[in-house]
Amino acid sequence: MSKRKKNTTPIIIPNLSIVDIAEEGKGVGKAEELVVFVDKAVPGDVLDVKIVRKKKNFAEAVIEKTIVASDLREKPFCNHFGICGGCKWQQMTYEAQLTFKQKSVEAALQRLAKVDTQHMESILGSSENRYYRNKLEFTFSNKRWLDKEDMGVNAEGREMRALGFHVPGRFDKILDIEHCYLQADPSNQIRLAIKDYTLKHQYSFYDLRNHEGALRNLIIRTSSTGEIMVCVVFAYPEEGQVESLMNFIKGQFPQITSLLYIINQKKNDTIFDQEVITYSGRDFIFEQMPLTNGQQVKFKIGVKSFYQTNSAQAYELYRITKEFADFKGNELVYDLYTGAGTIANFVARDVKQVVGVEYVPAAIEDAKFNSELNGITNTLFYAGDMKDILTKDFVMHHGKPDVIITDPPRAGMHPDVVSLLLTIEAEKIVYVSCNAATQARDLALLKEKYRIGRIKPVDMFPHTQHVENVVLLNLIK
Repeated sequence: MSKRKKNTTPIIIPNLSIVDIAEEGKGVGKAEELVVFVDKAVPGDVLDVKIVRKKKNFAEAVIEKTIVASDLREKPFCNHFGICGGCKWQQMTYEAQLTFKQKSVEAALQRLAKVDTQHMESILGSSENRYYRNKLEFTFSNKRWLDKEDMGVNAEGREMRALGFHVPGRFDKILDIEHCYLQADPSNQIRLAIKDYTLKHQYSFYDLRNHEGALRNLIIRTSSTGEIMVCVVFAYPEEGQVESLMNFIKGQFPQITSLLYIINQKKNDTIFDQEVITYSGRDFIFEQMPLTNGQQVKFKIGVKSFYQTNSAQAYELYRITKEFADFKGNELVYDLYTGAGTIANFVARDVKQVVGVEYVPAAIEDAKFNSELNGITNTLFYAGDMKDILTKDFVMHHGKPDVIITDPPRAGMHPDVVSLLLTIEAEKIVYVSCNAATQARDLALLKEKYRIGRIKPVDMFPHTQHVENVVLLNLIK
């Protein structure tokens, strides 16, 4: 019996109205009962779309023809838009992005926590929506992503080495970046100069499948103080290659204040367990942030340090956190998931004492250093798993906090931590989150003893779906 031929006739949906935008940046429309996610579509568009993947209740599609272009549509400013996964909302005006971020937070809180969002405050947009990041990490690869133009070039004439970002969904393909709008210069000049030098001098770029090659990653950090950190991660360099490249970078960019390298021969890219070698300058840079009283707080940033990547907006996030807490000066504060102690040190001068807890020991060492750097003597920091550190005995030893600030990772707080917060009964909890869904899940539990006082989203990452949200919870008496 002959096999039945698969129907390859494309399915076209005409005149599809785009009514919303999904988290991954795709426009959302509905054709009868079928929800359709359309790549690069914007709410307000009316489109003919072609189905590329179909499931029972939803389909994914691409634009075949634009019937009506949305008023919210904007021409993407980056040549890499649509391939690079970094800025998926560039096709939409920044004002519209803020509107949809506000709606996404509101929907999560209403749906998952049954929170009344009637008095939710307007999202705070980023003053800069280009060149706002202070850290980027690029990947060297011997397997460059090829576009249609590349495919027209004879295979023997193609340059396959690339320095850039992973293509979404492809761990082994790297998009070669010409210009990135995420980090201010000299970031682009440094990356392009390093790529040009290593191509000319026949350095091998890392093979992500076979785990071989000289060059692996490039990390560039900048700060508001004007300092620059560059760290080159090598894998299997040939003799003399490390010295040659590092000497070139030092000579070409004398403004670099921290020039580092790492030899990472593990199967994964993480560097937290790797030795960092200082080639030139210091092994860290300084970042500083204004305080609401006109003073400054400084932070030491190493190549492994966690620090909010949008420096200007990090200040706004912390300012709002402090405003929500409404300190009087005599409070004992617990800062949970304190990281490098940035929030703890930011609020320390406004309270009696801050006790910070964080999982990563190296981050806690940074937090202690940052307190010492700023002459802050009323902070205590502890490293360990939050659910193991934050216990009834811990609270008995340090005292019941008046205010708890919690800024957990995307997964939210462990149920044991939420349970203990309900037992502690601090007067106020200020919950900072980068994931409104997990925040809403935790708020649903905390509502047993707390009422929502204030809610304010903060946009840290323009042209992406990501949004921070700050919620004030007041103990019900």
